[in-house]
Amino acid sequence: MFSHEVIKSLTETEKIIQEYILQNKNMVSYMRIRDISAETHVSPASIVRFVKKVGYDSFAELKIAIRQSTKAENVRHLFSTHEIVDEFFNRTLTSNYNRKLEKAVNLISESKLIYLFGIGSSGIMAEYGARQFLNFGKRAFYIKDPFYPIGSSKEDFSDAVVIVLSVSGETDQVLNRVNALRGLGSKIISITNTSNNSLNGYSDVNLAYHLTSELTEDLVNITSQVPVLFLLETLARKTYINQNSFSET
Repeated sequence: MFSHEVIKSLTETEKIIQEYILQNKNMVSYMRIRDISAETHVSPASIVRFVKKVGYDSFAELKIAIRQSTKAENVRHLFSTHEIVDEFFNRTLTSNYNRKLEKAVNLISESKLIYLFGIGSSGIMAEYGARQFLNFGKRAFYIKDPFYPIGSSKEDFSDAVVIVLSVSGETDQVLNRVNALRGLGSKIISITNTSNNSLNGYSDVNLAYHLTSELTEDLVNITSQVPVLFLLETLARKTYINQNSFSET
């Protein structure tokens, strides 16, 4: 629906509109511009400019395209790994994204301890990420239990970084733990599918990978974790390079 060339040229405000549309196609096709404005906290004028920029003469024309796209997706096959990788590397990894990565690496490099926290599939990714940081000599632990009492003590977390993994960024157990850890001084790096979520509001750095969400017929979220693996390995390797004066080849 949106070409890679156009997506790469979007401003941060326009990306918020794009993310909302992609994540809420069934609703957006029946909404008004002012409804989307209220949901995204973006001005109606910005939405109109976005519509023109992505190649549609009017918002009504865009809504027709959304309905057609949604119908096609309802009968299509699952995304192939090639499609997933192409969507992430060609649409998401921009120069602005690299600046976010560098900011996250600096926070990790300055920390004495890393916690990686996630639930379900994100918990498995947290375990993998902790192992990667340990392989590169960085002290790291993972937590997969949503009720683990991290942040419940009065321990000082000002020298710690918590890397939080959550596809939606809206899980209550995750948000509660992150809020507690921020209160104890921890820095928060979140890895989520979109940037328009509650977890981003608690984060010092948010790395969103912007994949089209995938659900099974039973509404199980099967959105790929391939970008998460890439981001975790990138953070671990860049931190090692940053702290050991190596150069990247």
